[in-house]
Amino acid sequence: MTPARSIALLLAVALPAASAGPPARAATDAPATVHGLAMHGAAKYPAGFRHFDYVNPGAPKGGTVRLASIGSFDSLNPFIIKGQAADGIGAIYDSLTTASADEPFTRYGLLAESMEVPADRSWIIFNLRPEARWHDGRPLTADDVVFTFDLVRREGTPQLRFYYQSIGAVEKLGTHRVKFSFTGGENREMPLIVGEQPILPKHYWESRDFTKTTLEPPLGSGPYRIDSLEAGRFIEYRRVADYWGSALPVNLGTDNFDRIRYDYYRDATVQIEAFKAGEFDYRDENSSKHWATAYEIPEVASGLMAKEEIRHNRPAGMQGYVYNTRRALFADRRVRQALAYAFDFERSNQTLFYGQYTRTRSYFDNSELAATGLPGPAELAILEPYRDRVPAEVFTSDYQPPVTDGSGRIRANLAEAVKLLKEAGWSIEGGRLVDGEARPFEFEILLVSPLFERITLPFTKNLERLGIKASVRTVDTAQYIKRLETYDFDMIVFSWGQSLSPGNEQLSFWGSAAAEQNGSRNFAGIRDPVVDELIAKLIAAPDRDALVARTRALDRVLQWGFYVIPHWHLDYDRLIYWNKFGRPAVTPERGAQFGAWWVEPEKEKRLRGKVKSVAR
Repeated sequence: MTPARSIALLLAVALPAASAGPPARAATDAPATVHGLAMHGAAKYPAGFRHFDYVNPGAPKGGTVRLASIGSFDSLNPFIIKGQAADGIGAIYDSLTTASADEPFTRYGLLAESMEVPADRSWIIFNLRPEARWHDGRPLTADDVVFTFDLVRREGTPQLRFYYQSIGAVEKLGTHRVKFSFTGGENREMPLIVGEQPILPKHYWESRDFTKTTLEPPLGSGPYRIDSLEAGRFIEYRRVADYWGSALPVNLGTDNFDRIRYDYYRDATVQIEAFKAGEFDYRDENSSKHWATAYEIPEVASGLMAKEEIRHNRPAGMQGYVYNTRRALFADRRVRQALAYAFDFERSNQTLFYGQYTRTRSYFDNSELAATGLPGPAELAILEPYRDRVPAEVFTSDYQPPVTDGSGRIRANLAEAVKLLKEAGWSIEGGRLVDGEARPFEFEILLVSPLFERITLPFTKNLERLGIKASVRTVDTAQYIKRLETYDFDMIVFSWGQSLSPGNEQLSFWGSAAAEQNGSRNFAGIRDPVVDELIAKLIAAPDRDALVARTRALDRVLQWGFYVIPHWHLDYDRLIYWNKFGRPAVTPERGAQFGAWWVEPEKEKRLRGKVKSVAR
């Protein structure tokens, strides 16, 4: 968990899997009652476990942590499409279950004391903890759970409505007992997914308009409540002293800060200078340039500030230049393949990134889920029925993005691009690339961060050598989000995060139905029945081996679809922070868990007087 308790605004869809339906169970098959539910196999932590392995159950409570965000906020309701919700708002809510950070995908009871689920996972019953309370002292009951799902399925974001559409019914079976029934084919993930949704108080929201943005601090049940805020400038959360769930095994060693404050800054440059001045405490650096150059300062050398690279085994996901294939310009696979030859990653890595990055080649890089080499027997069995419906390279070649020697001389690559563009019907006339009707090849690359301009402008220069005019436009966050929601772009930079247990969210990323749904994450506009079927198979995977094989099969088809010009990734977290924290000795496979850190009074005392702003 993080101090923000990342709210599960699940940007995915849960459409029925394309199967004949779940296998029938014998009448004697009784549902299992469990404390934790794994996607495949058994939960790592047994019933009665004391705490997760990667926390310090004796961590001291106290202190303030100050964090930073870019941009602004104008709402405290993150469940609707309107407005920009404040960072950290998830800290005020609890969900039915919570995840561990050292398993692929397992959910343990939080609001739920136990869960009942049949072998086919066609339904699940959550038995709520009678001691669960809202911040106003009223009990949290099954009425709140039913109300929440009715509300978000009716009026929540398109992603949430899409995500939950395979929920057939949500039924109250008792004051502290609620049942979810699922429709469609086999979908092992849905019982875990519904447990992620933060639960809302019926008695609070039934008298308010849920569809409107609000700056009235909403009622929650989680470990923090909103203490103060100024719209667009800062928001501060205070730990709930009598939080009902503080002693639960899933919470021990977390939520250690008394106060969490987010200050908003105009851009990263201003934010970094504020950090070095001691205006906030912790930064997860996402810029290689800043990591290499911005922190060569006395405070790091003296130990007042700590700079660490912490390894992880999280899937890297996919970041890259994303083609909007809804545009006729990018409908041809050969065109998409050609433009990738104009992106010189090796040059950027040497001159801009200080050699820090690894080129991404898979949608699931840095994990066992990535498709590498040629397909093995398990993958071939999945892919064979589609042999005539996917690119031949899926079976014959190991996908690798174009490479250069880093010198900046990419003439050979551009020659390959010209060959592909000619095959697709384009030709160069008067220095411009034109189609058969003399229409020029022109498009816009939409950015939200000026940091990407230094990477994108050399890319456009290489495209210009092909006769292509690519303009770069950087817009503010609000405009960027609006244009993404309606797919009003030609090309963007985007990053799809992935988990060790991919599932229903893949439909929102790559599914045909999502391509037609505003607000989904199928920004590439992929509408391929083969991809849809492979996602359905992935969702219905009966065990871990099948999940890995089916994910790799999907990965191969996406790779050879050339929907993205892949960027790069790291296999470590770049953390820079004022040295006032303690952290657990164990780092789980998902990397640093800042929500399990704590303030060490002696370290904080050392900072006082030496750094004017720290620990004020």
